Amino acid sequence: MLQSPPVTDDAPSPVWKGQPIVLVGLMATGKSTIGRRLATRLGLPFVDADTEIEVAAGMSISDIFARFGEPHFRDGERRVIQRLIDGRPKVIATGGGAFVNDDTRALILAETLAIWLDAPISVLAERVGRRDTRPLLRGKDPAKVLGELAAVRNPLYALAPLRIESGHSPHETTVRAILEAIGK
Repeated sequence: MLQSPPVTDDAPSPVWKGQPIVLVGLMATGKSTIGRRLATRLGLPFVDADTEIEVAAGMSISDIFARFGEPHFRDGERRVIQRLIDGRPKVIATGGGAFVNDDTRALILAETLAIWLDAPISVLAERVGRRDTRPLLRGKDPAKVLGELAAVRNPLYALAPLRIESGHSPHETTVRAILEAIGK
């Protein structure tokens, strides 16, 4: 059964002015997939910050976490995102923890249109349960970890000017909701 379209907050929607669009939210909300589709619809380049981090480090995110720890990864993530936000129009998908960093969040809020992709924990746990590649979840109960992350991160994600549901709806429905919210 097709779900109703994603909803946005009742707050006035910012109209996109051509600045980079940055997708934030917990892991598995669809930032990369939705970001690629959104970029295609807008005729813009798409950049996945996690991929850029792996290229810069010459290793996978899992390997960075295992070898150097999360603080080292977060520092590299901050530097990569700072490089990606160069004023040129594009769509950027961030990792789930990027927006938690004070400096990264301030830069994203000042220089881009940040969009929070939100989904119920049950949906996210189902999605991440399909693969065991996420360092923060390895060997742990995904629903429990995601719930704990949401408790800390959702108040920060809520600082983004737009919140779009990306739960049960098809990705294309979520893309259409974003396009409508930004006036495209």
